[in-house]
Amino acid sequence: MMKKTLTVLSLSLGLLLPLSTFAKNNVVVVATGGTIAGAGASSTNSATYTAAKVPVDDLLKAVPQIQNLANVTGVQALQVASESITDKELLTIARKVNELVKKPDVNGVVITHGTDTLEETAYFLSLTVHTDKPIVVVGSMRPPSALSADGPLNLYSAVALAAADNAKAKGVFVLMNDDIFAARDVTKTINIHTNGFASQWGALGTLVEGKTYWFRNVAKRFNNASEFNIENIQGDALPLVQIVYGSGNMLPDAYKAYAKAGAKAIIHAGTGNGSVAKNIVPTLNELQKQGVQIIRSSRVPQGFVLRNAEQPDDQYNWVVAHDLNPQKAKLLAALALTKTRDAKEIQRMFWEY
Repeated sequence: MMKKTLTVLSLSLGLLLPLSTFAKNNVVVVATGGTIAGAGASSTNSATYTAAKVPVDDLLKAVPQIQNLANVTGVQALQVASESITDKELLTIARKVNELVKKPDVNGVVITHGTDTLEETAYFLSLTVHTDKPIVVVGSMRPPSALSADGPLNLYSAVALAAADNAKAKGVFVLMNDDIFAARDVTKTINIHTNGFASQWGALGTLVEGKTYWFRNVAKRFNNASEFNIENIQGDALPLVQIVYGSGNMLPDAYKAYAKAGAKAIIHAGTGNGSVAKNIVPTLNELQKQGVQIIRSSRVPQGFVLRNAEQPDDQYNWVVAHDLNPQKAKLLAALALTKTRDAKEIQRMFWEY
């Protein structure tokens, strides 16, 4: 109502002033490190560089145009290359974001993040932070020191998205290369080009010159509709879940070792439809009877795992990950284990999230 009133007032006074002159949303950038905060030895080093070097204030100063989009402030939550993020860092990010979205004067949050595990942090936030405010996770494929660095424009677009009123209640986003992706189904698909992220279900929309264009919504549960909540998670660790990558000529040793190390669930990143080699099945059934959840995902980047296809999941009391890739299945399994050890209930969660 305030923006509409100010618009009418400006027109009545004959003023040709942009709406942002009167009211801009407040966006907080939470910096965690990664390539977007990296530095190479020279401008031609786009693949060889050191991540997590540039502090948040310098990131914001490098893109002064973002202040035209919103009132932007920065918080340095972490300074780490994202492949080194553990449960402790993941929970730290989620708690910081949760703290910020609870503030009435914060309209949106941007998280700068390394691209290696960016999709995992984004999905975790969509499962655990209860809000309808835009949360945007952004990174870059090239460091700021490189020729044609993509970080500055990605950051500009991420702030534009976090400040957009029409981005509310649509979930957590990954903004890369002007594409707006759902945190749930986006994944890193290439490591040397700026179009590094994709979703088999397509982007939610795109962002061009600071304006959002939408094409679809997320069908699964997220944020306010989630039964998980970061405020209910204690400590700095989640239940231990590990991934075993499927291939030919497999041995059962990795599954047994993870169970011995305390894994409460094992994600089998199987071939094809989450297939399991016949010599591995007895080991998985033995572990399942010992209380280790067995979850069939796939190493195939598209499609989804069908229940009771390839393996009799109902008979074995196994879970299928549906279309979640192994790394996201790992996160959902860990959160599920904070609530239940019942395989049927965990399977429900995989259908709904």
